[in-house]
Amino acid sequence: MEFVMLLAVLLCLLAGMVILRSYTRRAHAQATIYHVGDPAVAHRALIGNADDFLNRPAASFPTSLATWRHGERNDNIATVSYGPQWRVLRCNLTAEILSRLGSLAPLHEEVAQALVADLSARCGGGGDVAVREPITKAVFTLVTRLCFGDIVDDSQRHAIGRVIRDSIVAAGKLSPGFDGSMLSKLANWRGFRRISAVLKRQPKLYLPLIAARSQSQSQLCGGIVHPYVDSLLDLRVPEDNGDASGPGRPLRDGELVGLVFEFLGAATGSTAACLEWTLAHLIDQPETLDKLRVEIDEEADAGGILSSKSLRGGMPYLNAVVLECLRMHPPVPIGRDAKRWTDPDKFRPERFLAGGEAEDIGPAPGPKEIRMMPFGAGHRHCPGVNMGMLHIKCFLAALVHNFDWALSAEDCSSGVDMTEQDGFIKIMKKPLSARVTRRT
Repeated sequence: MEFVMLLAVLLCLLAGMVILRSYTRRAHAQATIYHVGDPAVAHRALIGNADDFLNRPAASFPTSLATWRHGERNDNIATVSYGPQWRVLRCNLTAEILSRLGSLAPLHEEVAQALVADLSARCGGGGDVAVREPITKAVFTLVTRLCFGDIVDDSQRHAIGRVIRDSIVAAGKLSPGFDGSMLSKLANWRGFRRISAVLKRQPKLYLPLIAARSQSQSQLCGGIVHPYVDSLLDLRVPEDNGDASGPGRPLRDGELVGLVFEFLGAATGSTAACLEWTLAHLIDQPETLDKLRVEIDEEADAGGILSSKSLRGGMPYLNAVVLECLRMHPPVPIGRDAKRWTDPDKFRPERFLAGGEAEDIGPAPGPKEIRMMPFGAGHRHCPGVNMGMLHIKCFLAALVHNFDWALSAEDCSSGVDMTEQDGFIKIMKKPLSARVTRRT
């Protein structure tokens, strides 16, 4: 009898494995992924036929899947279907935060000076420093203050940062064919379980801070602008039936959590990665570093502060350096097409200056062609392109103006390791360590 029961159990397990294997094959066959490497095809799809790419697949994004509660899909700007709610959410972000960048100069100055003080303490009179941690901390401090104001303490900021890092790592490990369907979840059950567990930690972190802001909305972020969360608390979106004619409804808790996660994650990881990559290239090419420093020193005032006007458009070489880094290390490597770029694997900011091959190229694709797209393209391009550029320039200018940068003792013989680590964001596989000395 026991033998029969054991045999039955084994047969059930075998049948389950066969069914799972069948589902796995079907899940991989179900999702069709197209990798577009030709800039002309990308332009035709995202610009010429932009309306065809307005929507997102209904269940393809783990950020919304992990906040699905009681049958409600809680979307953010990136995942919501095109329509009245997408327009309301995107217009709110633009009007309340992205159109007020000129007012952020005091906050930028404060956070940049804190980064300078942190690096000065780490390097002492001059020493090797692993730069990723202090840079990420500074960027995240700026972004959390823009999001929540001044109510986030260091322990809360650390916990939120850890969740965002874990989320990015977990998302990067999902299969490229993951589409959110039941079959896809079965085929990627480990990855889906991992990212779901990470994202479910978010409400406990964000909702108390959101509730605190609801009680103190009169307090400005750094005394300058209202934080992003304040605008979300006041916002009214169309009813669930799509009716946009009425007064609308407030955002649900799940939607608030998703929008906050989107704001913090999108504005932190890519900015910090770009800063680390740029410093690596500048250390690898001291002549480029010297040229950039001359421009920054000429623009800085007696206290070493750069005006918001200079950062936003008055420093062509700083702008060229940032664009060249974005060309070389974006999530989508379309900016290294040898047919459209001279020496595409060489870091050469001069190509973006007047008279260069890319003098008319900016961070957002133009109407005629796509030669690089670090912030996406078409109707769904990243709306925070100008904010991202300003953040990068602010921190980079402070780092170059206040410190001398050189190869670390470990890299003196071999040079900087520029190997990329694939993932949701392309980062340096070996974190940058540099010889940092405070300038006098």
